[in-house]
Amino acid sequence: MHPSRPRTTTAALAQVAVAALLATLGLLVTGAGPAAADGDATWTVRTASNDFGSDRENFSYTLDPGGRLEDALVVANNGATPLHLAVYAADGFTTKDGRLDLVGRDVSSAKVGAWVHADRPDVTVPPGESAEVPFTLTLPDSAVPGEYMGGIVTVPAEAGQGDRRLGIRIRLRVGGELRPRVSVEDAQVRYSGTSNPFGKGDATVTYTIRNTGNAILAARQAVSVSGPFGRLAVRAGRIGDSPQLLPGDTWKVSVPVRGVTPALRLTATVSLLPLLTDSAGSVAPLTVVEDTADAWTVPWALLLLLVVVLAGLVAAALAVRRRRRNGTREDVREREDVREQGPAEQPLRERETSGQ
Repeated sequence: MHPSRPRTTTAALAQVAVAALLATLGLLVTGAGPAAADGDATWTVRTASNDFGSDRENFSYTLDPGGRLEDALVVANNGATPLHLAVYAADGFTTKDGRLDLVGRDVSSAKVGAWVHADRPDVTVPPGESAEVPFTLTLPDSAVPGEYMGGIVTVPAEAGQGDRRLGIRIRLRVGGELRPRVSVEDAQVRYSGTSNPFGKGDATVTYTIRNTGNAILAARQAVSVSGPFGRLAVRAGRIGDSPQLLPGDTWKVSVPVRGVTPALRLTATVSLLPLLTDSAGSVAPLTVVEDTADAWTVPWALLLLLVVVLAGLVAAALAVRRRRRNGTREDVREREDVREQGPAEQPLRERETSGQ
């Protein structure tokens, strides 16, 4: 038995991960009904009941390289006319808005979409009835260990009937060592100053999360900005978890950080906590990954104020020096006047003395 975890931590992580996973499914079906479609579909898809189980939310398998298995998709026609659908398998990918989607049938697949083959390329279902579409999953001997995501999709077979698609995701674990890893790439920090010499500005931290392992992962994110020696640190507000990223996928992030002091040299720190979610919805947090980025920040408003103050001090010093210099010149002139008047007054004093 596995050791029990605190109920609050495990439950919270599981709810977050499952919610994030379901939110990213986009086109894919969870359970018997469609998760998304372009317009109102007149059909539904679900997993078949067999040795793999009944009422499954999706197709989930663990298979070694070279292995083979069989399963089936059930299509139900809820309309009043016969339904003719094309059936195909496709690789999954993460869209720019964080949704998990499947490539179209005109796009070549190299993994799940290439390993899954429906028994027939299309199916016709009478109104009010359902039909089972068997398919086979065959792994090549060269299949690389790790996790893969794809799906099996139904779409109107005739042109002009729209591009509505309904499918069920296929989560595949190829046997071998699982190496879940993420990295932070191209981290940068930019600073926006303030007109207040003693105020604080805003910083923007940008980076890319890359799934560098072979497992499907999400990442919990934290960002902070600090001055030299880690002083004046400011943390960004709450950042949502990244979407579930397939191996090799990337996710670009831009995070604002408010109230940053322009401390000449800023350091942004990005911390990622990878979250590994298995097919049962259990979440395992992994080792935190960090990266940093630096940027120079020049407090122009404060420097301008210092320049004005220094200019005032220099002007005041020059004024004092000028006054002192003018005062010295006046003293010299007075002394010169005294010396010039001295010889003329001497005889006068002598005459006045002799007259007495």
